[in-house]
Amino acid sequence: MEYIKYRFYQKASKCSAEFQRLKKEHADVVLGQVTLGQVLTGMKGIPLLVTDTSKLDPEEGIRFKGYSIPELQQKLPKMNPEGEPLPEGLFYLMLIGEIPSQEDALNLSIDWATRAHVPQHVFDVIDALPKTSKPMTQFSAAILSMATESIFQKAYRAGVNKKFYWDATYEDVMNLIARLPRIAAYIYRRQFHNSDHIEPNPRLDWAGNLAHMMGFNSEDIRRLFRLYMIIHADHEGGNVSAHTAHLVGSALSNPYYAYAAAMTGLAGPLHGFANQDVIFWIFEMIEALGTDAPTDEQVSDYCKRTLEEGRVIPGYGHAVLRKTDPRFTAQEEFANKYIKNDPLVNLVNQLYRVVPPILGSVGKIKNPWPNVDAYSGSLLYHYGIKEYTFYTVMFGVSRALGVLASLVNDRIYGMPIERPTSHPLSWFKQQAEGKGSDC
Repeated sequence: MEYIKYRFYQKASKCSAEFQRLKKEHADVVLGQVTLGQVLTGMKGIPLLVTDTSKLDPEEGIRFKGYSIPELQQKLPKMNPEGEPLPEGLFYLMLIGEIPSQEDALNLSIDWATRAHVPQHVFDVIDALPKTSKPMTQFSAAILSMATESIFQKAYRAGVNKKFYWDATYEDVMNLIARLPRIAAYIYRRQFHNSDHIEPNPRLDWAGNLAHMMGFNSEDIRRLFRLYMIIHADHEGGNVSAHTAHLVGSALSNPYYAYAAAMTGLAGPLHGFANQDVIFWIFEMIEALGTDAPTDEQVSDYCKRTLEEGRVIPGYGHAVLRKTDPRFTAQEEFANKYIKNDPLVNLVNQLYRVVPPILGSVGKIKNPWPNVDAYSGSLLYHYGIKEYTFYTVMFGVSRALGVLASLVNDRIYGMPIERPTSHPLSWFKQQAEGKGSDC
């Protein structure tokens, strides 16, 4: 058993035993009271999932295995001291629960490079789709088509003992993560660069190689890609993409099926598609105002008009967070360090001044602060990735790190199939008012 896999098994087998003990000895412990409002508003706040990789605190933001984003920027291995952390290091942390050494992160990078070969039929599936297909359609189809390579699927059909499900899942997860940059870059070059594809460079790290295969080779953009992959990697287990991967995986669907399903959730406007909405809305504003350097008053008037039309200001607000998203702040600091006087970045900073007071004055909005999507598109656009319909694919590549690490945990814990109870609306009315309805 190779080193990283063995380290994971050492740590996770202890947690698995603890999971089984708690399930056996404390199944009757009451964790909280579910309200009708929680059921009817998307199950918000109901403690229903075990997710070890990260936790989202409403006041502090995301923590990966207890570490904040600023702490990770200090502690995780980097290619060079002044750069951004390697996503390989974050994956190691989420999987094993320890800050890796430089050698650990680089060994993981090498491992992924050796696993990165994509079968030809995957490219054939992508090429069979119209070039007008949305990038996320192509990305999801490509992931699903790789299920032919599933080690878990083959092991299950061969009758492997369920205590070894985690092993085959681990192999699928590692292969899938390794191949995602190649697939994403292939879609990007096919759709936006006349299928002028660029071969991978196995000497580059995982995020740096994605930038290279997309056609971007400056050290600054490699730094941005590493940051992007870090901050989008996970957001605890209740978001749509993470929960979907967990749910589909609970049926013992192989990781390719589970992750393809997660990506169709990520593509929704209320989830990962929001990063595209932000840029689209900003360019709408620029066109409507006739300038890319509007005054605060012009921006304010446009924002108010957006709200009066019954629309939202994309990139602002979050289902859980009640402060400025630390992922927004990390990108703001990156821009301050590397980017000087870019009109789009300047406008994003201007929105940060103008929007929160407007949303705060509405009264009904609990969180008037920006989230990760408010900044990410402007940085990508600055470095030449102007095809914002592709931004969600990049989000998807990053999100693999967290949700697939969790999927391995699900299998080593022996998580059962997820099956909550449901009732018709009339039952809920009966509970609330003592009488049913015709619904």
